[in-house]
Amino acid sequence: MSLFEKWQHAVQNQSDNQQNQIFFKNYLEKETEAYKKILGSKTQVIEGRLNDLAKEYDMDEVTFIGFLDGINTSLENQIELDELTEDSEIKLNIVFDKLYYNMLAAKATWLHELKEWDDILTAEERAAIRKRYNEDHRAVSNKVGRNHPCPCGSGKKYKKCCGAG
Repeated sequence: MSLFEKWQHAVQNQSDNQQNQIFFKNYLEKETEAYKKILGSKTQVIEGRLNDLAKEYDMDEVTFIGFLDGINTSLENQIELDELTEDSEIKLNIVFDKLYYNMLAAKATWLHELKEWDDILTAEERAAIRKRYNEDHRAVSNKVGRNHPCPCGSGKKYKKCCGAG
């Protein structure tokens, strides 16, 4: 079983609520500390052997794979997680604005509100990313209202044209 399969198995097979809460509490603490370290040192490139990096970020290899699963879409080049072993050499090129956007998308307030972001992205840059995120996730209706111009191009109101009758 690959490390990634072990991670997926661990996430999917939480038997009781208390065990589940302990598992995720532990993971979220490790994840938060890793991001504090990365953002605090402004580290854009992380490279090395997987097991060495896991130790550096105070995680076991399976938990570190979970961290990689979370950050993967924020990298310049995504990693094929299924192929990773303890001895795999990895290189993470983090794109910070993408990372911030993805933290918003994950609704990970404990991460996108870290004070360490202050030295990475200005308040204006974060506000612009938040605005883009909100625009990307705004519900848009294609329904034509009765009093709107008819989409056929006649210039009439919809209710007096194609919507009549």
